[in-house]
Amino acid sequence: MKGVIFNAVEDAVVDLYSEDVWDDLLDAANLDGHYTSLGEYDDAELLSLVTAACEMTGHQPDELVKILGRHAFPHLAGRYPELVDGADDTHAFLRRVNDIIHPEVLKLHPDAKPPEFEFEDLPHNVLRITYKSERRLGALAEGLILGAGDRFNEDVQITVVSGMGDAITVFDVKATKLAPSSV
Repeated sequence: MKGVIFNAVEDAVVDLYSEDVWDDLLDAANLDGHYTSLGEYDDAELLSLVTAACEMTGHQPDELVKILGRHAFPHLAGRYPELVDGADDTHAFLRRVNDIIHPEVLKLHPDAKPPEFEFEDLPHNVLRITYKSERRLGALAEGLILGAGDRFNEDVQITVVSGMGDAITVFDVKATKLAPSSV
């Protein structure tokens, strides 16, 4: 797994909890935590971090990974703003993942193994997304989709149709624009 994912998870943990909690997680997982964005790291390291975090927080693994994904989205969008800025809403952004975002990721990281997505329009502004990855990180994809909704000021409702925790997960995603904040 690319280091940029670990960097995004670190930022999410520090934002949600603290730098000390990140250090405690690394200690509990027996990891040094020196992740460079271009580095390649064993997927088991993320699993170790999630396991340690679940023990510390009481969250279930999929719920925790979803929370981290949602809070990691701003970090990823900040690193690659040109990949996010061309979309007007969550559905438009998601449709760009295979054709624009992942090819750009592969230019920067030729050995990366990004997931694949298939899309189907359903009635009532619902986008069915089929996530395919041997990493089985559908919960991370779900969290990143929620983070995209936050970015585009939309209420995103996700229904997991099938396969959470499998190599193929199917989501129905409905995104509704929120009213602008008057604050």
